[in-house]
Amino acid sequence: MSLSRQDVAKVALLSRLALSDGELDALTGELSKIVGFVSQLGEVDTARVEPLAHPLDAANVFRADEPAASLLREDALRSAPRHDGECFLVPAVLGESGAA
Repeated sequence: MSLSRQDVAKVALLSRLALSDGELDALTGELSKIVGFVSQLGEVDTARVEPLAHPLDAANVFRADEPAASLLREDALRSAPRHDGECFLVPAVLGESGAA
């Protein structure tokens, strides 16, 4: 399968990319090759291959969730650029806030 120059121009438009004519011509050839390589994957016989979520046989590899001592509040706030002695102070993101 090959892509047309118009296909690549449409993808560039949807991606909000401003491409020159030279870039558009170069990308048309490169993307056509990539799509061709991907289409080759459809030619592989996978009838006897079971679907899997991960290429390796891995069980739960996480450590045990054991309670442990946490960082003291004073130590955590020591490296904060702004705090009120109890909490971090950050700029408001979703509206006005009297704390930031």
